[in-house]
Amino acid sequence: MNSSSQGNPPTNILDFHPHLRQTLDLVADKWVVAVLYILSSGTKRYGELQREIGDISQRMLTRTLRDLERNGLVQRKVYPVVPPMVEYSLTILGETINGVLKSVCEWSTENFDAVEAARAEYDRSQGRQ
Repeated sequence: MNSSSQGNPPTNILDFHPHLRQTLDLVADKWVVAVLYILSSGTKRYGELQREIGDISQRMLTRTLRDLERNGLVQRKVYPVVPPMVEYSLTILGETINGVLKSVCEWSTENFDAVEAARAEYDRSQGRQ
């Protein structure tokens, strides 16, 4: 139990923002980010997602899609055909996260050279090569 639920003033960021930990648990995963990013361009079938993501196992993709569906970010539509056809798309709630993902992608494009330079400088200062 945290301090704010006991009537004490909040003492840390997770107390000030009680859903932050759950939100980070929801989206702070490379496969979640990859699926959401790919679906931001439109509806995809399972095989398309797997091809576009690349290095993801069938088990991990299935688990990621189920978690995203459970959390209301992805919609799964099954068509009554043989063989079965399933499509995945972002829900309205899932669409709301696009701005955040786009900002992270833009930040990485604009700043990752500086991150790598900082790492190299730190490693040099620590006697690492």
